[in-house]
Amino acid sequence: MGDILGLGITHYPSFLPGQSGPSSLRRLLQDPGLAEKYRTPEGWPEAMRREWGDDEGAAYAEQHRRMVMAEVKKARAALDVFQPDFVVIWGDDQYENFREDIIPGFCVLAYDQVEVQPWANFGDRPNAWGEAPDTIFHINGHREGAKFMTSKLIENDFDLAYAYKPLHTGLGHAFTNSVLFLDWDRRGFDYPVVPFAVNCYGQRIIASRGYRDSLENPTPEADLDPPSPSPARCFELGAACARVLVDSPWRVALIASASWSHAFLTRKHHYLYPDTQADRVLFDALKSGDYATWRATKLSQIEDSGQQELLNWFCLVGAMAELRRLPDSAEFFKTNIMNSNKVIATFVP
Repeated sequence: MGDILGLGITHYPSFLPGQSGPSSLRRLLQDPGLAEKYRTPEGWPEAMRREWGDDEGAAYAEQHRRMVMAEVKKARAALDVFQPDFVVIWGDDQYENFREDIIPGFCVLAYDQVEVQPWANFGDRPNAWGEAPDTIFHINGHREGAKFMTSKLIENDFDLAYAYKPLHTGLGHAFTNSVLFLDWDRRGFDYPVVPFAVNCYGQRIIASRGYRDSLENPTPEADLDPPSPSPARCFELGAACARVLVDSPWRVALIASASWSHAFLTRKHHYLYPDTQADRVLFDALKSGDYATWRATKLSQIEDSGQQELLNWFCLVGAMAELRRLPDSAEFFKTNIMNSNKVIATFVP
């Protein structure tokens, strides 16, 4: 019988050190479609103005990153104690490996190994580790486990896609950053990884290239793409994964990698700040084990609150609900200027 560890992490904040600050917000402030009253802190909520401070958020950004990464290190410690045979990472693809030629709802990436160069497109900008632009990371896969899980899920009426080699990029940033974050201290990350791609961006994956819509020229409704899988379907998928893997011969860590609501997806807030109220509802439900609230969440709610990437967490929460687990730890990191609220959680068997 297999055993399962559950982890919820983020694959952001920025890798840029020191004075990086809120880069997504800075880009928004250059959008010609942004109303004039929102271009300066005078038009923002008070808490957002405090985070911006007198240095355009640089000090706050560094503090935010330190706090989040301290919890990610605790997640890595739990992973090391558990010693999984492999890890499954639910992550989104933002017009990276999947583009116009194919957009699967779910896809298991059953790679033997993949090479990634996360700094190749950074130019002369430094990263948090001072690593060279040509630095290569080798991430091992676990094809046997990936095929077993995929086969069993298909037998249980989940019509999954799967792949044995990359299509457009070695590995999307959600998966690459998850490994780099979990190896923040650069001690090495030898656990085989099974990336499990979820089409979180749905209607905007092609139309907006997995990013923010233009305020000046919003995408016409007729040009939007088909939707994501529903939160309920992601929840059910996670539950099925737990059932399948409990009956496997392996110890497996199930990891959801995503920040929560994103400012650049929250149009009702003019893309300035995330929907903290909506995040708090789901966070409180997570802490108390109110998984019915998660299961009942509609895709329209997710999209209205800029929570598209939370579909990755719906998979994890479905798995933990199936196993009747409450989080052993769960920390909520609220922010206004750093694009997205973050939650780091562990579910220890």
